[in-house]
Amino acid sequence: MGVVSVPATLNEALAATANDHRHVTAAFTERTGLDWHALTPPQLGDRARLSVIIPACDTAYSLPPVLDALSEQRTAATVEVIAVDDASTDATTELLAAHPRVDRAVRLHSRSGAGAARNVGVHLATGDTIVFLDADMVVRDHVLADIAARAQHDTVLVGFRHNIPYLPDPDGYPVVPHGEPDLDADHRVRWTPPAGIPMFYTGQVYPKAFVGRPLQDTREFIDLGHGRTYYDWDLPRMVVTALVAAPRHAVLDVGGFHPGFDAMGWGTEDTHLGAALISHGCLAIPLRQARGWHIDPPDPAAAWKTKLTGAAPRIALHRQLCEQPAPTGRAADLAERADKLLRKAVTLQ
Repeated sequence: MGVVSVPATLNEALAATANDHRHVTAAFTERTGLDWHALTPPQLGDRARLSVIIPACDTAYSLPPVLDALSEQRTAATVEVIAVDDASTDATTELLAAHPRVDRAVRLHSRSGAGAARNVGVHLATGDTIVFLDADMVVRDHVLADIAARAQHDTVLVGFRHNIPYLPDPDGYPVVPHGEPDLDADHRVRWTPPAGIPMFYTGQVYPKAFVGRPLQDTREFIDLGHGRTYYDWDLPRMVVTALVAAPRHAVLDVGGFHPGFDAMGWGTEDTHLGAALISHGCLAIPLRQARGWHIDPPDPAAAWKTKLTGAAPRIALHRQLCEQPAPTGRAADLAERADKLLRKAVTLQ
């Protein structure tokens, strides 16, 4: 009898893991008569239990339409909304304390990072499926029904975003377009890398500009299994927590977001979580219809400067963690870190 080789590192686990999810999407269509990417009737997924986790830090400019959109969701699923205020200095705290759609909200004592805030939300959650939603993402009214009808114990459901500028009306409420966000506006769908500039993750340099189609050209991410790439893209990078759903048991088992990212700024913690969930055996499946309007901050240039300044060390940490064993059995560690933050936190709702 041959010896089964156990992957020693997260990278090796990713290389050994496929992402052929066609049996999942085909079974859904056979069961419901709906295409995987079709808008979903509210009654489907009525037995699903969703926990929407919103980390919020100085996002008073965008929160009102985000929370209002959650109030307008048309789904028969059980939905709880948990918001974690990461020591905001604007009106975020007051907004979360007052909004009727927020089921539970806490304010952390000191700035701890988006990953830590999300981990606190996961720790407090009671649903079987975690829906990570950023505090600047306004989702269409069918999105939670789309997720509820398709969520399984081993699927990561990936949504998409369409960036729009922050344009307040006379009362300060952000203006959000009517209709469906444009799928092509997401760079995982239509990607236009610059010429002559090294890409952050791979260092690739392209001699001339071109239009890439990561979603289409990878057959809905199937061809990104086994650690394969599409130019600068790999499968973990498709797991963007602006809008993504994952089984709570898997998020807990991998320890949620790694604490190493918390003190270093913005981004990449979701890429590492994606890698951990994929190595855990989850399939990353896009939901083309699950889209949201992503409201840019009032000063987007400054925000991008901050993100780009901290990108290199965060990517370096991700690479370092990928050479370590794939995380598993870390639910107790997540609980301990979350409880430590909650001991000094203030309950808002």
